[in-house]
Amino acid sequence: MTALCFEQLKRRHRLEREIYPEGLNLRVHRALSWLDKAESCEDDDSKLIFLWIAFNAAYACDIPIKYRPGEQHVFGEFISRLNAHDKQERLSQLVWQSFTGPIRVLLDNRFVFQPYWDHLNGKLSEEAWKASFARAKRAASKALSNNDTPKLLSIVLARVYTLRNQLVHGGATWNSGINRNQVRDCTHLMQALVPSIINIMMDAAQSHWGDPYYPVINDS
Repeated sequence: MTALCFEQLKRRHRLEREIYPEGLNLRVHRALSWLDKAESCEDDDSKLIFLWIAFNAAYACDIPIKYRPGEQHVFGEFISRLNAHDKQERLSQLVWQSFTGPIRVLLDNRFVFQPYWDHLNGKLSEEAWKASFARAKRAASKALSNNDTPKLLSIVLARVYTLRNQLVHGGATWNSGINRNQVRDCTHLMQALVPSIINIMMDAAQSHWGDPYYPVINDS
């Protein structure tokens, strides 16, 4: 599968934006701006952070506080919706053809599994985090055996989210020689996933993608 890039998606957006709902236009515009920035980065740490911001710009919704679930649950539901609109099966091709190897390696990596760090920080026992890891691996194995693209992508994104937290919250050294493989693999995955997400949303422009979490306010 040929990876899409900012310039291709931006050209499409310029051609079609007049017929898009206002909310989708804002999502696509913001997501593309961060994708553009990510593509200009030379290091994987920076690139991964900006790719995650682009992903956030695409999916984040304004949900009443009392109904707000965990963020991982929200992007899991978002991936399911995307998959339902993915007529070209871009997500399936990405998971089952382009990134099968890196995904399997990522799922076996305890350093991108949040309960492992909770254990090291005294919040979970060793038995508890290992049991959680085993359950997650069983869920991933079931998704793999069932060719369940949304489920597997949601599990993988939970791992990327942990790595994103390590970087954004200062839990890692920039361009460190430690754990380079997981940063590289997550970056390559998101570099293919984010443009596909934006493209699918434009394919399904008339579907309601939710109200932007931070609408534009003109205070001039």
